[in-house]
Amino acid sequence: MDTYGVAGLTALGDPTRRAIFECLAVRPMAVGELSEQLPVTRPAVSQHLKVLKEAGLVVVRADGTRRIYQVNSGGVQAIHAYLDQMWSQALAGFQQAAQQLAEQQQAQSQNVRSERQEQS
Repeated sequence: MDTYGVAGLTALGDPTRRAIFECLAVRPMAVGELSEQLPVTRPAVSQHLKVLKEAGLVVVRADGTRRIYQVNSGGVQAIHAYLDQMWSQALAGFQQAAQQLAEQQQAQSQNVRSERQEQS
């Protein structure tokens, strides 16, 4: 399993972190800008950004005395890869179940034909 993809999904499970991430998807921002756009204090935004950074979803760069956060495309790609993997597994499971059902229906159909032939 892709650790960063799972960590990213877990981090985005929190509505506030998701809102912060969505703001950063529009453009890079500093903590103060984020706290102005959301009903969250600066210290809380900082804590949420720490979680998002640890999950690999955001990166930070210095701009003078400010720290600017932006979406980390590698973290987004990790989530995408994880979901692709899960989707592929789900499709494979669906295909297997459909094949088993088709085989069962075919066997039942053959049994019905055999019974009809025996009765004739």
